Amino acid sequence: MQEEIDVEKAKKAVSAVIDGYSDELEALSHKIHDLKEVSFQEIRSAKACMAILEKYGFTITSPLANLETAFCAETGEGELEFGIFCEYDALPEIGHACGHNIIAASAIGAALSLADLTEQLGIKLKVFGTPAEEGGGGKIILLEAGVFDSLAAAMMIHPWPVELIEMPCLAVSHIDVHYFGQAAHASAFPEKGKNAADALTIAQVAIGLLRQQSRSRDQVHGIVTNGGAAPNIIPEHTVAKYYIRSETLERLVEWQAQIINCFSAGALATGCEMKIEEQSPPYSEMKSDRVLTTLYRKNAEDLGRCFESEQNQPAASTDMANVSLKIPAIHPTLGLECAPVVNHQAEFAAQCITPLADKAMLDGAKAMAHTVIDASLIFETRQYLIQKIRQRS
Repeated sequence: MQEEIDVEKAKKAVSAVIDGYSDELEALSHKIHDLKEVSFQEIRSAKACMAILEKYGFTITSPLANLETAFCAETGEGELEFGIFCEYDALPEIGHACGHNIIAASAIGAALSLADLTEQLGIKLKVFGTPAEEGGGGKIILLEAGVFDSLAAAMMIHPWPVELIEMPCLAVSHIDVHYFGQAAHASAFPEKGKNAADALTIAQVAIGLLRQQSRSRDQVHGIVTNGGAAPNIIPEHTVAKYYIRSETLERLVEWQAQIINCFSAGALATGCEMKIEEQSPPYSEMKSDRVLTTLYRKNAEDLGRCFESEQNQPAASTDMANVSLKIPAIHPTLGLECAPVVNHQAEFAAQCITPLADKAMLDGAKAMAHTVIDASLIFETRQYLIQKIRQRS
């Protein structure tokens, strides 16, 4: 039976707790930022997150679903389970240019502030460490393994140049394309070779021409990771990494088939063999829960956060989107007020450990904690979440 709680008093209390942990949370954010561990290699970052949660009484389970850098930290025994998600993988070379250090610290701050309220709120609180958002799909692996099945709701925040209640998200597929040809001396015996680099060039030209007929939300971009060994050797093996994006998973299937035809054209024209390798499960479109976004927005605005319109905003992709199709979820952004600097630039990585970023991290923790309080105590919202769980089972 839930105790009567003064909601505003509870929100002020959790905000004070977060402020009390601010030095530890900022230190955690900066430590993860300095580690720069890439997808599925976030061993020290995950351990740093688990250490602070275990220090303050959370029960830790790790690994999860055979993912070494995934974890669940939980407290409370209530009827409703709330999941708050950490990310901590960095980008190759440019580090935390998407601000996952802020995501992790903010999630942990929200959880620490709610720990002593779980019994009064009638909830169980779970913090999930989710690896490899930048291309590995850690959340999808955990989702498909049933790790999130008991959750009533899931939430996280994400640094961005501006504040958005919902980051526009596209479905995305991550693939590696291999061409296998025949090496030969490029001057003496060129006729003996089959040029795998030419196969990739033909595919890139075909993709470039296809863009003329693409829909506005159909995207494709990639890099060549192996273009050959030496100029005087006809390349026998080339590799490219490509991301293919579209508005929905359904449309992605159609668009990806068109892109694969372009890659096949390169193989056909050069006589090379082609192999496509999927590097993660496809990420879906995002469907933020409107009840939870309404609560979050009010709480964030009460903290002084100012939201931009989602209209005409650039879109990215996230494996949190797949979670949102099965569980009520939100994925708002924290504006770092750094335009024209944007995500996936080295300059954005530098922005993610500034005093402004530290404040945004604490605000994100407070807004999520306040949203959990509201979702737990507002009768209509609580019944709504219970009904969602029943529908799922």
